[in-house]
Amino acid sequence: MTAPDKGQNIPTAFAGTSDALLECLIAVVHAHGGTLSRQAAIDGLPLVNHRLTPSLFQRAAKRAGFSSKLIQKPLDELNPALFPAVLLLNNEEACILLGWQDEGRTARLIFPELGEAEALLPRDELAARYAGHTILARPEFRFDARTPEVGRVKHRHWFWGALAENAPLYRDVLLAAFMINLFAIALPLFTMNVYDRVVPNHAIETLWMLAAGMGIVLIADLVLRTMRGYFLDLASSRVDVRLSAYIMERVLGLRMENRPLSAGSFAANLRSFETIRDFITSATVTAFIDVPFALIFLAVIGWIAWPLILPIVFGMLLLLAYAFTVHSKMHELSETTYRASAMRNATLVESLVGLEAIKALGAESVMQRKWEASANFLARVGAQLRLLSSSTINGAMWAQQLVSVIVV
Repeated sequence: MTAPDKGQNIPTAFAGTSDALLECLIAVVHAHGGTLSRQAAIDGLPLVNHRLTPSLFQRAAKRAGFSSKLIQKPLDELNPALFPAVLLLNNEEACILLGWQDEGRTARLIFPELGEAEALLPRDELAARYAGHTILARPEFRFDARTPEVGRVKHRHWFWGALAENAPLYRDVLLAAFMINLFAIALPLFTMNVYDRVVPNHAIETLWMLAAGMGIVLIADLVLRTMRGYFLDLASSRVDVRLSAYIMERVLGLRMENRPLSAGSFAANLRSFETIRDFITSATVTAFIDVPFALIFLAVIGWIAWPLILPIVFGMLLLLAYAFTVHSKMHELSETTYRASAMRNATLVESLVGLEAIKALGAESVMQRKWEASANFLARVGAQLRLLSSSTINGAMWAQQLVSVIVV
């Protein structure tokens, strides 16, 4: 279970003398027969004022093997089968609802201030203090030592799993891409009908109707393209936040014997993950989504005149052959650029950190030589990579022009 989107009126931190949400989480874990220490629950989490927040509750509960969800419901609509539940109260307080008694007129509660002792409170008084949000937490199913794995079970990947969490957004992107590609067929069909039917017959009324329909299609195409860009940016923002939090948590959890040799190189490697968001929102992903819809255009062209498909297929095969030819070289150059950038950044950071020692030892020329060598090598490799990349773009334009000439 996942937390809802931001924007709701949810307390950000609890200002009491103790961490109310943390105590509630531990009490819920104990109620289900689990164990969780306070340090293990919050270690490495970005606490607000050294306290757990509703948005961080899910990550802390995950460490105890619990799934949680933040919902907004009145007390009357809470499902008793999901108790115990954590209630968010006014004045940034929290308590645990265990159940009802006296035909629902009295609530059985656990307040963090009282430890795990049960307390009774009239329903009306609880409703007056209830802030409207509840956190549901249930233990996830786990196999024990009696049921070992028969084969190697493939667990969710840290990167693709984050993308899968935004599957509904990518579904909307695919739907928008499908409609955009259908609308793209409208313009050539409009042109063909105008020259074949409207102009020879001087059908002005038909022309106005076709133009009006084409105007509606163009407006819908603009709206869908804007929505597709918005959904891609929204999904990439969520993935970026999730992955950056995961990476930083792993960095802070490194054992000292596994720490990197160079802080600068390691920082460059971490910064390279920022390009993930740029890639997800780039035209590359948009073009990749549009590739399957090329079959729609081929089908329409084949319906009009099937011999026209032959030069198009020839151009596609020609581009694929060239792409496979330069793929291995571009991969090698990309990896070399990545390593060279990390090495140059390591030289920079080490020079800044040890500037006093460098001046004392007179090692300015050594560090300058390392920097210039890295910069020259990186410039040379980058030029080769850009040349290959531009050759693929120019080759695609050349193939497109060649196919157009053959079709005409």
